[in-house]
Amino acid sequence: MSSSSVNTRPRRTVLYMPGSNPRALEKAKGLPADGLILDLEDAVAPDAKAEARKLVVEAVKGGGYGQRELIVRTNGLETEWGTNDVKAAATSGAHAILLPKVESKKQVKTCEDIMKDAGAPKEMAIWCMMETPQGILNARKIAGADKRVGCLVMGTSDLAKDLHAAHTKERLPMLTSLGLCLLAARANGCAVLDGVHLDLQDDEGHAWSCRQGAELGFDGKTIIHPKQLAAANEAYAPSEDELAWSRKIIEAHAAADAEGKGVVVVDGRLVENLHVANAQRLVAMAAAIEELEADAAPADKAG
Repeated sequence: MSSSSVNTRPRRTVLYMPGSNPRALEKAKGLPADGLILDLEDAVAPDAKAEARKLVVEAVKGGGYGQRELIVRTNGLETEWGTNDVKAAATSGAHAILLPKVESKKQVKTCEDIMKDAGAPKEMAIWCMMETPQGILNARKIAGADKRVGCLVMGTSDLAKDLHAAHTKERLPMLTSLGLCLLAARANGCAVLDGVHLDLQDDEGHAWSCRQGAELGFDGKTIIHPKQLAAANEAYAPSEDELAWSRKIIEAHAAADAEGKGVVVVDGRLVENLHVANAQRLVAMAAAIEELEADAAPADKAG
């Protein structure tokens, strides 16, 4: 997966939805999330796994989600449900399969083999949950395991448990793990999503973690409740000031380039190619967000 396609698709908010709840799957069509993780794992009781798989596949094939990115989180391949989950999701029309607790390149390759045998299209991606110490230490190998790997998803709740780490506002215990996954993702042209904020009553803490994640370099945040969408959508979208500056330096640099100049000074600041490349990325992202939101508007009003 090319880094350019990864970096220009909006993934500000990717919302977990329980696969066993038909009402939730329907409601998701009208929510302002860039992507949806239709969950067959943690959100589904063991005796409801098979029915949830059927509901999720039917929901994806039924459509109505606009341009939202659809991801099916399967059960682990070592469980009795995992292989059948991957087989069913492979031809559902979902954009990606999300594997839980990925710890090795071998797990990714096994998933890819199952997908291929089941007839998954070449553009269908594999997303990897990074939620164990072993997984974090192998992040580089996982991100580069296969050309289908499109995104690393932080599972900070499980990771904190395994690390015996505290949940703090600043998330200092998480920074090493977050940084290693960011490096692995960027080195391999993958997207990377921050973990969830568990306290639904802590709006300020959630907003703080969104800003922190955006500053660190994450593409977006995984979300567990619709009330959390607005803060994350705002934090991970280019601001008006950023866009104004980006357009200004793109124009100034183009003018300088036409005159044969390699660099230009704008408002006292030196602007080089690297600054222009990032500015172009931000402008492209803003355009993609605008297109996504315009496409989702009828569904939002209908809901």
